[in-house]
Amino acid sequence: MSFSTLMALSPLDGRYAAKVADLRPLLSEFGLMHRRVQVEIEWFIALSDAGLDGFAPLSEAGRTHLRSLITGFAEEDAAAIKHIEKTTNHDVKAVEYWLKSKLEGHAELIAASEFIHFACTSEDINNTSHALMLQAARRDVLLPSLDRIIDTLVAMSHRFADVPMLSRTHGQTASPTTVGKEVANVVARLNTSRQRIAAVPLLAKMNGAVGNYNAHSLAYPDKDWESFSRNVVENHLGLTFNPYTIQIEPHDYMAELFDAVTRTNTILIDFSRDVWGYISLGYFKQKLKDGEVGSSAMPHKVNPIDFENAEGNFGLANALLAHLSQKLPISRWQRDLTDSTVLRNMGVALGYALLGYDSLSRGLGKLEINVDALAADLDGAWEVLAEAIQTVMRRHALPQPYEQLKAFTRGKPMTREMMQGFIASTDLPQTEKDRLLAMTPGSYIGQAIVLAQGISAVR
Repeated sequence: MSFSTLMALSPLDGRYAAKVADLRPLLSEFGLMHRRVQVEIEWFIALSDAGLDGFAPLSEAGRTHLRSLITGFAEEDAAAIKHIEKTTNHDVKAVEYWLKSKLEGHAELIAASEFIHFACTSEDINNTSHALMLQAARRDVLLPSLDRIIDTLVAMSHRFADVPMLSRTHGQTASPTTVGKEVANVVARLNTSRQRIAAVPLLAKMNGAVGNYNAHSLAYPDKDWESFSRNVVENHLGLTFNPYTIQIEPHDYMAELFDAVTRTNTILIDFSRDVWGYISLGYFKQKLKDGEVGSSAMPHKVNPIDFENAEGNFGLANALLAHLSQKLPISRWQRDLTDSTVLRNMGVALGYALLGYDSLSRGLGKLEINVDALAADLDGAWEVLAEAIQTVMRRHALPQPYEQLKAFTRGKPMTREMMQGFIASTDLPQTEKDRLLAMTPGSYIGQAIVLAQGISAVR
């Protein structure tokens, strides 16, 4: 049976394949093989420069040929490695044999070929490869996608900074705010969580079967293998060296990274639900798209599907990311294999996060502010000025201002005339009465405009 996206078990490789295409070359099995090739080659080249007996520094031609295997790595190469694996039944060993097969015509490389994978355990190759995969996915896909959302929200914060909106704490009418200020609140949270994602150091180790350089030290006792390994990890691969490990790098940094992504997704779930609610209240309208259907039975419907899809995909991502962060740091004694199969799902977890970013971005692109609905809602909520009135009364030491406003407003529909009548009946100075009488729910927004205009993206 030929593969079709319609036959895919995972919607990431089926219905949503195009939306996660940027992650596919980075976090797929192809991506893992590609990074394994890179690590093996950089280790091999570094060994040639280490002054080891029997391994002279490689020529520029030799280095160029080796690194061309990295830059030119293609799907056919991955397939060839997969074919070798049918015999070895070991994926990393298959990479080693594939590399040796690519040395034909290069006498110096053939002569030194046994230094490919020298003193390495497969986890030296795998842990560095996983870190490189996450490095590329974070840098090239996840953070740019998140940045686009943040930039969109910053623009909304500024554009709608002075558009008043009724707050609804506990689902009830509350002190007014502005649309821009509410969006700015989300930007501030995302700025922090984005920094957390970007700041997690990606750790790697290359220290042998149980982390002690056993084979390395036996073969070349006088070599400072820890310094050499650090150099390869940090200067050749651009990762952060972890000097203390068992056979595997303990994956604590992965848990930190996945938890940071989870927190970001949780913020966006919160925001998606709020926007969904504001659409329901009529604060936002959604741009219509020709040919699109909202319901198979109700022709009038324009559903907030993008925000619903975002919420659902963020939930899936967080469920998988939580398992990754809780499971990966646990390994029985010096090594068990439970992390191996779990790590193959990094792309699934982050793929659902990417789907969430995509859905949310599309939803935000469809939003149109409904100023009339916002104004009407505010005009029907004059009771929210009770806070302002009782606070000014407190300032002037009038008796029991909170209790007076509570008795006057609580559980009763308020109108402009009723609130202004109460203000007129107080013993406040006339200047204060005039100030309060001029106020409306839409003007009682404190510093919301300044706060909304002051938000910016933090990189």
